[in-house]
Amino acid sequence: MTGPSSSPRPEHTPRPGNTWDRVLVRTEQLVDDDTPDPTPPNRATRRALARATRKQPLTPDTRA
Repeated sequence: MTGPSSSPRPEHTPRPGNTWDRVLVRTEQLVDDDTPDPTPPNRATRRALARATRKQPLTPDTRA
């Protein structure tokens, strides 16, 4: 049985084609100069949106 080597193996360069291909995608958005800065929704708005997504629509089967 062999023990750990005192000299580790050096890293090798990968073969061409085995690395990730990078795709450049533009994510720019043009905004008018007079447009106000966007503000994140406050807590009440976030809670209302969460409540609206949880709420199920009333159907004839779910009405009490």
